[in-house]
Amino acid sequence: MKLLFKQRFFSWFDSYDIYDEYGNTVFTVEGQLSWGHKLRILDRTGRHVGTVKEVVLTFLPRFELFVNGKCIGSLSKELTFFRPSYTLDFNGWDVSGNFMEWDYSITDRSGCKIAVISKELWNWTDTYTIDVNRDTDALYALMVTLAIDAEKCSRD
Repeated sequence: MKLLFKQRFFSWFDSYDIYDEYGNTVFTVEGQLSWGHKLRILDRTGRHVGTVKEVVLTFLPRFELFVNGKCIGSLSKELTFFRPSYTLDFNGWDVSGNFMEWDYSITDRSGCKIAVISKELWNWTDTYTIDVNRDTDALYALMVTLAIDAEKCSRD
């Protein structure tokens, strides 16, 4: 499954539309006023299915991930020098990026690719392509992308 992640151009808070390869809206993301980033994910029917919430006052950035109101784990940035790296404490996934922080891959414990995240350049707003191997992992890959984008925005 391929998802196109596109930030809305005019918005007071982080808000995104996520489309499939046919241009259909799959998810909508709404930012909420809070201390740190808090992003609510809605499915195509408008039902709240997930939340990405930044944990503040930590040495390295960390985001808690919620599905249907239950915390399923967190994504933490690792201390690295040349390539960004994140650890997910659920599903045994690892996230690593390239030097320019435009492309990321999510792999499982055995090194198999779960998803590839690519930032598209030359757009007015943040735009990513998320190529997920299994449809059942699409929400989780989206949550990882949201956390990475929020962490990068916090540094800018």
